[in-house]
Order: sequence, then C-alpha cells, then structure tokens
Amino acid sequence: MNPNRQRSAMIHCGINGNHFKPMKTKLNYSELFVVLIAALLAVTGCKSSNQSCCMMPGCMAGTVAAAVQTKESQTAMTPQQALAELKAGNERFVAGKPLVRDLPEEVKATAAGQYPFAVVLSCLDSRQPIEIVLDQGVGDIFSARVAGNVLDDDILGSMEFACKVSGAKLIAVIGHSNCGAIKGAVDNVELGNLTGLLAKIKPAIDAVPAGVQPRTTKNDAFVQVVSEENVKLVMRQIRERSPILREMLDQGQIELVGGRYDLATGTIEFYDRAAK
Repeated sequence: MNPNRQRSAMIHCGINGNHFKPMKTKLNYSELFVVLIAALLAVTGCKSSNQSCCMMPGCMAGTVAAAVQTKESQTAMTPQQALAELKAGNERFVAGKPLVRDLPEEVKATAAGQYPFAVVLSCLDSRQPIEIVLDQGVGDIFSARVAGNVLDDDILGSMEFACKVSGAKLIAVIGHSNCGAIKGAVDNVELGNLTGLLAKIKPAIDAVPAGVQPRTTKNDAFVQVVSEENVKLVMRQIRERSPILREMLDQGQIELVGGRYDLATGTIEFYDRAAK
C-alpha cells in the first residue's frame, strides 16, 4: 500500500456546549505512526512514575493524576514538606491548575485506611472550602471547621488523634478575610449558643494595639488584625492546652502554622511557623 496515501482521522479537541466538537485532519501513515508512538510513550511514562495520565477528551497531554496518601508516603513526609504541599496546593488552586483527580477511585483506595499528612482548622464560612482551596483530595488532610476557627476541647482532642494516632505531620490554623464571626465578636453579638463561641474571640480583640482605630467593624483594617490575632491565639492555645501536641512540637515530630485566606483572591498567606 502506498505509504503516502492520505487518511482521515477524527480528533476530539474541545468542548462545544455539551458536545465534543470533532475536527478532521489529514495524516499520512508516517505521521500517524509518530503520533501513536508519542501517545504510547506518554502513557508508559505516567505508569512508570506511579501516576496516571489524563486520557479524558480536552485534557492536556502529560497531565498527571494525584496519588492518594499511603502509610509509606505519610511516614516519609516531614512537617516542612507537609507545609510545602499545602502552599503548592493553594498555588495550583489560584492558578486554576488543580491536579487531575478520580474522586470515586480515591474513595475506593482510602476505604480501608487513611493516612492524611496534615490537620487543618478553618472557619465554617462556605467561601473557604478548605480541601478545594488547598487542592487536596480524599484522604489527604483532616479538616475541622467551626465559625471563627476557634478552639475547644473536642477539636483539640481531634488534633491529638490526627497527629499522635494517625500520623499527621502538620497542624494549620487558617482564618480568612472579612470573617463574620470576627465581626460578630467585635460587635458584641449575642445569639443563643453563638454567644459563647464569639466570647472565645474576645482575647484576640484585646490583643490588638490600642493605636489601631477605630475599633469597629467599619474599619476593615481592624477586623483583619483581629482575625490574625485570633489565629495566633488559637495556635498558642494548642500548645498550652495539649501536653501531647506540645511534646510532639518540641521534638519536631509535627509543626504548627497559621494562615489567612483571602476571599477575594483565593490566596493563603501563611504566618510565622514558630508559634511559641
């Protein structure tokens, strides 16, 4: 058969509405052979790195899928690497380049056990879905959420379980901009059980220097400083109220960090890691 003979190939290259729009192109046998070899090498390369290629229509060539956490990967990870992964995940989220995930497969892969590398305490706010903004999948992090990212004995006990029993290497306390709980505490809101929750934030208000004026929710700068002080307050409370976690911190087995999520940009600013 003549090797220069032209044949038509159908390539799905994009999405048009709810349908993939086919595009015809002419490939001779030599070009088609090169394309097939390239595809084979790409798939082989993904498998050799213990990751899988994105083979869905519209995916970019070479895109790799995230792997679930295992006992081996958790054990090998240091607290510093855990923090680096949270930072990298947020950078991927902000850039709009999250890792490709097969969530049903992650569910199956983690059904028999979990090996998260971090525990994150964040606010209840619906605009701060922590796994999404950190680009983490099923089984990657423990997540505790409560209005104002405040601390109580139940959350503290959960952190002890996450680190001492389950092997997490990092505790991250992440507040956010324009926090309603912070504003409620500043405005002395009283409403059922919420009253007691907001009282936990009051020491953070007192910690803001007197020079920051006016001390009202109309002053956005004041609200943001209170939010940061509240995160640092919770970090101190974790050390002070949990001998288990304090010992792990002192021995370098885990690390404690704070951060602030910006609702407008999606970025997380991480604070000083010392928190002592």
